[in-house]
Amino acid sequence: MKMITVKMLRPYYLKVDKKMVHVVLAYQYFSLLIDNQVYQFVPLEANEILVNRHTKAIENIRAKFAFQKGEDVVYKTMYELITYPDFIFHLHLIVKPYFNLSKVGLEQMNEVDQMIYELERMNLKRRIDQALDERDKALFTELVKHL
Repeated sequence: MKMITVKMLRPYYLKVDKKMVHVVLAYQYFSLLIDNQVYQFVPLEANEILVNRHTKAIENIRAKFAFQKGEDVVYKTMYELITYPDFIFHLHLIVKPYFNLSKVGLEQMNEVDQMIYELERMNLKRRIDQALDERDKALFTELVKHL
């Protein structure tokens, strides 16, 4: 089984309308670490993530994203990407300021926020462990600040 984590996820730019947050991606702004090899996003297929501002749901679940390392190109669907907690963590940090929370019930919001908080904590601890394993003092120091 391949070990896959999100190395970096930053939007090239954001487009926000009443219903959606469009996270537009570009080369060098999104990369995956697959078995300790960095694969850069390349816009061969989909190049944006659509997040509903009211429901917080990712709308383009069937979108296919391409990642390249040299001649090797790996495709991942949005459905696959959302199974990686660090993908959800990074995406949440990007889109959270644009959520329209007035439509979400308080109880549902608390449940969602709690789940996101738990995923963020799990991811942070896993990344700290990884930094320790790789003896990356700078990354370890940066991550511990977020505990």
